[in-house]
Amino acid sequence: MNRNAWIGLTIFSLVVALGFGSVALEKKAAVQAAGVQAPMFEVDPMWPKPMPNHWVIGMAIGVSVDAEDNVWIIHRGGSLEPKEKYGDTNPPGAECCMTAPPVLEFDKAGNLIGHWGGPGEGYDWPNSNHGITVDYKGNVWIGGNGAGPRQAAPANADSETAGVSRYADNQILKFTKDGKFLMQIGHPYKSKGSNDTENLKGAAKMFVDPKTNELYVADGYGNHRVIVFDADSGKYKRHWGAYGHKPDDTDLGKYDPDAPIAQQFRNPVHCAQLADDNLLYVCDRVNDRIQVFKPDGTFIKEQIIEKRTLGDGSVWDIAFSHDPGQKYIYLSDGANEKIHILLRDTLQEVANFGDGGRQPGQFYAVHSIATDSKGNVYTTETYRGQRLQKFVYKGIGPVTKTDEGVLWPKK
Repeated sequence: MNRNAWIGLTIFSLVVALGFGSVALEKKAAVQAAGVQAPMFEVDPMWPKPMPNHWVIGMAIGVSVDAEDNVWIIHRGGSLEPKEKYGDTNPPGAECCMTAPPVLEFDKAGNLIGHWGGPGEGYDWPNSNHGITVDYKGNVWIGGNGAGPRQAAPANADSETAGVSRYADNQILKFTKDGKFLMQIGHPYKSKGSNDTENLKGAAKMFVDPKTNELYVADGYGNHRVIVFDADSGKYKRHWGAYGHKPDDTDLGKYDPDAPIAQQFRNPVHCAQLADDNLLYVCDRVNDRIQVFKPDGTFIKEQIIEKRTLGDGSVWDIAFSHDPGQKYIYLSDGANEKIHILLRDTLQEVANFGDGGRQPGQFYAVHSIATDSKGNVYTTETYRGQRLQKFVYKGIGPVTKTDEGVLWPKK
């Protein structure tokens, strides 16, 4: 190739590069000009602080923040591998480590200040913990989605409990903050399906409305519904499925993003969170969608999130921003390994953060999410993620790119 050809090729390459750069700058400028803003965060890699007693946690499958901004989680100690808990054996196989109690409470500084949980008198502790909520009265609610041997089922159990039951945990539990048992709704192996008003079946998450003292349950892993109880007496109030329909336990098969939209929830119905304006947001996890209802089950609207997400689905849990109007929704997506930031009124995404990995600010199966009164976000991770993370609120700022990636501290 002669000298003139090289010069021409170089000039052409520069023009192309400048063109691409100009397009990128134009897109960035367009976003800024449109005035799109979103909450900003940085991960706190030093939070929480190390726990005492060589304690470690397993799958972390629930997080809640109480009125004092203390952070509560529940985890599955049984999910730890033998080499993670040498200290549990008799005699101990090594100095470290030991399984932490199932329920853990951390203060704002990240210190462990409370711990309890497990089997006890008067209640049926779940075979597999799932979800924790501290209500406006300071009571602690726990669900479960565990399986169990069907031979342990009572003789009068329904036909689903012959052999091996997929979801033996048909109950939710209520405790005081110090772990005193208060109430149980439902009983193991008793579920008769999604229209049973006395039992749950794999309850995933709870929320108590302070205005009505009603308990909303995302029910869940075995059932296909939202169900509502009185939070003091446990008395049944109402229930519904997708679009406000009567729930149907017909097997819908695997999710297909190209098929017609499912008219029922798939398992699991993974969250039911009520906003201050009385709109209930429900996580239909494997269907990759949020559905919004009035408290009486009247369907309002829905939004698909990452429609082509298969397997575990994209809509795992939601929390609201702490401005007076709860303008934003934070949505944990444990398959795509990110937190979506949505405008609550339109359900449109304005930004997202996170990425897959094990370093601070990254995720492996980000499962549950909660916010405190300062706007900080807390997440837990299931499977081999096994941790709690804090993302510090840094105010509202312009969105320069939708995918913000890992929010590492700037200082």
